[in-house]
Amino acid sequence: DRDVTGVQTCALPISAGHDQLTPVRPAARAEVPLDAWAAGAAARRLAETLVAGTRFVDMPLYRLTDIRVGKGEIGGSLGITPFASYALTLDLLEGELADALAAGIPPEPGALPLRDRYLPDLASVLGVSGRLCAGGALALCAFARPADPYRGPADYALLVQERSSSVVNATRQLAVIPKGFHQPLADFCGDAKIAATLRREMEEELFGREDIDNTVGEQHAADPLHPSRLSAPMHWLLTENPGALRMECTGFGLNLVSGNFEFACLIVIDSDEFWSRFGGQIEASWESSSMRQYSSLDGGSLAALAEDSGWSNEGLFAFLQSLRRLRQVGGDRVDVPAIDWSVQS
Repeated sequence: DRDVTGVQTCALPISAGHDQLTPVRPAARAEVPLDAWAAGAAARRLAETLVAGTRFVDMPLYRLTDIRVGKGEIGGSLGITPFASYALTLDLLEGELADALAAGIPPEPGALPLRDRYLPDLASVLGVSGRLCAGGALALCAFARPADPYRGPADYALLVQERSSSVVNATRQLAVIPKGFHQPLADFCGDAKIAATLRREMEEELFGREDIDNTVGEQHAADPLHPSRLSAPMHWLLTENPGALRMECTGFGLNLVSGNFEFACLIVIDSDEFWSRFGGQIEASWESSSMRQYSSLDGGSLAALAEDSGWSNEGLFAFLQSLRRLRQVGGDRVDVPAIDWSVQS
């Protein structure tokens, strides 16, 4: 079961005083040697990528080497690893597990060769300094909307995506949006902050900034998120009305399926004016095959959505954690059922 007793909503502001992830010096790399079985799996992954037309670009990724998530702080250290090192090793674990379950093979030691090699036990999951632990940040976006004579009272528009068939992760699965790998864009030190990934992914996945999509072309700008380069919606949020944008980390996890680190986040835009001015400009990128809109007052639809079997595991985690937090802070704009966690045998 994906529920865990005692999981709490972090509600940790993602700002300079709290977001303390830093790159290690010199940048630590994780070498992942391949035996014959692992090399064969990597070759099959490359072949499948070519056949499916998946976008595969070997850009740098941050890898977690230490983590401290506590009251008032996200701390820890990050190294650098090539995307290919991750995509051809640890990223194969979820597919191996899914194939075994579909074939009726019990997921136990000896039955999953890649998992036995890369993530054999709980100690290997927690020992991030000794393995390749990539991951990222994903966020539920909540856009304040004014009352509408047809829709009803003031609420938040909540956005959920179905991932496209061209992405490497969570293909054709539901996820919150934005969702991205934690990776440097141009500033390897500054981009280590979770806020940098969220701002970049908002620009790319919601506001149409193709020039910061490293799967489309090379990056030549010294400061891709300089105020002079921002999209109109992001410029309005960051420079004209900075108080309208709130970003919080609502949960951190080490994914037992993939071994990834996951920062579940909530992005709230509290100004009705933003949606009135820019709501029509919000459009998903190629990474989504479709995007759905839900009202924060439609508790029935949100409950049904939470039960949808199409979710990626990290997507559902972020969705539920962020709904819990939005229920606490959204006031009359939010009417969703209480969300509790439990362990089921």
